[in-house]
Amino acid sequence: MASSDLEQLCSYINDKIGNIKNTLSLRSCGQEPALKTMLNKIGDEIIVVNELLNKLELEIEYQEQTSNSLKELCESLEEDYKDVQHLKENIPPHLPQVTVTKSIAKGADLTSEEPAKVVEPAPGNKPPKGQRNIKEMLFITSDEFNGIPAYMKSRLTYCQINDVIKEINKAVASKYKILHQPKKSMSSVARNLYHRFIDEETKDTKGHCFIVEADIKEFTALKVDKRFHVILNILRHCRRLSEVRGGGLTRYVIT
Repeated sequence: MASSDLEQLCSYINDKIGNIKNTLSLRSCGQEPALKTMLNKIGDEIIVVNELLNKLELEIEYQEQTSNSLKELCESLEEDYKDVQHLKENIPPHLPQVTVTKSIAKGADLTSEEPAKVVEPAPGNKPPKGQRNIKEMLFITSDEFNGIPAYMKSRLTYCQINDVIKEINKAVASKYKILHQPKKSMSSVARNLYHRFIDEETKDTKGHCFIVEADIKEFTALKVDKRFHVILNILRHCRRLSEVRGGGLTRYVIT
């Protein structure tokens, strides 16, 4: 055995012997009335200190949780700030526009204030006789967007929802353009789509414009994923569409 190992073993044994001596010394001290009272007080103080340490540990855990929550909140606010900046820099083109004109007669007093006149858009041309109207989904207004529950819209932006509405309207227009097309002028692809559209109609969808997920995939570049279904849920909440189920198929009816 090496000398260093022997020294460590001796040191270990001496420590144990010292602990035993201290324990016996304290045990003998505890038999004396005066020292016994002192030891009881020390025991009580140890209990108090232990309780304080437990409270300190709980406080440290609470502070750590608060710190983590603040970090998550900070990250969320940074993402929201980026979204707001993006929204500010990319104002959607489909916001309602109001044209304000002010007529000034020749020789009129330029300093006089006249009420501005709001020019309402001219009504669109009526479709030819015999052609059915293709219903379009209205875009979500800013007030409606603000009224959507936070848990429902998550981190979706106003623009993202209206962009999906734009694509849905595109799919509706493409579908019903084929349905209104004379059969003689249809290609084989359009004819197959036409027959699918007819098979998907039910008594509940009669007289209404609707699409299915296959139409989204056929006529748009949207991904029919979890995010898409979250937006559909928002559109149902805002009463832009309703669902008609049957035959293993979900039909999204434009309302």
